[in-house]
Amino acid sequence: MGPRTLLVLILAGLPAAAGDPAGIELESSDARLAEGFNWAKKQALAYAFEGDPVGPWYEAALPGREAFCMRDVAHQATGGHALGLARHNRNMLRRFAENISDAKDWCSYWEIDRYNRPAPVDYKNDREFWYNLPANFDVLDACYRMHVWSGDLAYVEDPVFLNFYDRTVKDYVERWDLGIDRAMKRKRFMNAPEGFDAAKKFHFFRGDPSYHESRDEFVLGVDLLATQYAAYLAYARIQELRGEEAGANAYLAKAEEVRALVNREWWNERDRRFYSHLGKDYRLEGTAGAQLLYRDIADDGEKARGALRSLLDSIRKRPSSSVEGQSHHAEILYRYGEPEVAYAQMMDLTREERERREYPEVSYSVIGAIVTGTMGVNVDPVPPRHASEEPMYVGRVIRTRPSLGGIAWAELRNLPVRGNRIAVRHEGDRKTLFTNQRGPSLVWQAAFPGVAETLLVNGRLEKARAAKAPLGRDVSWVRVVVGPGATVRVEKP
Repeated sequence: MGPRTLLVLILAGLPAAAGDPAGIELESSDARLAEGFNWAKKQALAYAFEGDPVGPWYEAALPGREAFCMRDVAHQATGGHALGLARHNRNMLRRFAENISDAKDWCSYWEIDRYNRPAPVDYKNDREFWYNLPANFDVLDACYRMHVWSGDLAYVEDPVFLNFYDRTVKDYVERWDLGIDRAMKRKRFMNAPEGFDAAKKFHFFRGDPSYHESRDEFVLGVDLLATQYAAYLAYARIQELRGEEAGANAYLAKAEEVRALVNREWWNERDRRFYSHLGKDYRLEGTAGAQLLYRDIADDGEKARGALRSLLDSIRKRPSSSVEGQSHHAEILYRYGEPEVAYAQMMDLTREERERREYPEVSYSVIGAIVTGTMGVNVDPVPPRHASEEPMYVGRVIRTRPSLGGIAWAELRNLPVRGNRIAVRHEGDRKTLFTNQRGPSLVWQAAFPGVAETLLVNGRLEKARAAKAPLGRDVSWVRVVVGPGATVRVEKP
């Protein structure tokens, strides 16, 4: 299938490959939200394919390349899972994992095409290719997230994945001088091919220390450190699942070291904001916001507020920015308590005349943000060591917390979560109905913003527990068991 055929599929709105046969659905009192969701679903599924040499895959790069790149897959995976494309996610992530190699200095292929080749536009040979250094870390984090959402044991048992994780947090970190004691002193150009020529893109960008792709010769981007932090946390959780307590503790400690470095060295005390990169003269420069909030690495309180202020300022100046960056905004803004701005950013991306709306990351990220943001559905993998602390302890909990903003109601149906299909209906921020449409009994954590001593569960008062959302926001919640086919209603009195 060539680019012309792909374009016809996009314009016709016809899926090239089916996702979940049940099909995730959304209804809402807000017509724009429902229309944006339906457009995103149709567009995203038009990019999903099966039957090619690479296996099941979806577009996660510039349209027409017939390829998927590491950064985009990592970001699109949540939306892909919600659309029933768990097999596609696992296949693409495994393709990246299986291609890590010493010859490429423990990089993989940045972009892989439908023929299971490194995309020629980004690769010449193992010494000359394009590569953004956050990529390995991003894929590792995505693999863990997809295990949490899907329950697929391949992510924690398959030797191909395990080798990729081990090589990434050890050999890759060492080869590119990304250890906590060396990252701030590393050289910009490392592991360079023979006859290095900075004018050649496969020389200059072989080891770009950020996702910010420019010809600026800065040494390190804060987004690289933030992604490394997320990867260390994910690696620690995977070790925990495998019963490797020592390894889990070691990488939890390494994650905290990276977090401390960012919050100590990269915080601009005078301007109350974070720096974005370490310049070639080893001076901290620029301003960062979204990169830190997306990974939850900014310390809660003043520093997280500073990062959020930077993001909001940039949105006010440019409500429509590059789609690659803007596609992350809604997910972040929902998490940090700005549902109206999150909604506006999503609706801007989905409007018919929006430039580059067809970029695959847009449609997949809108689906992901509606699921995890607007509807507030997430899977909480509770670490085993919390068994003595958590009420009704189980290894995982499905959490919901409405973030509808001014929307009266919204209902999501046929959402795949591990072995279940669920439906969630929020009525404002005070009432949620949860249906276990298919699958075994599960534990649902129903949460609402604000302080409540009790919550009504199917009309009966139950004591609520308190928690904190980012930026110190109060949350009240209860946990209930939802059996197969059952619907449970929880609301504020």
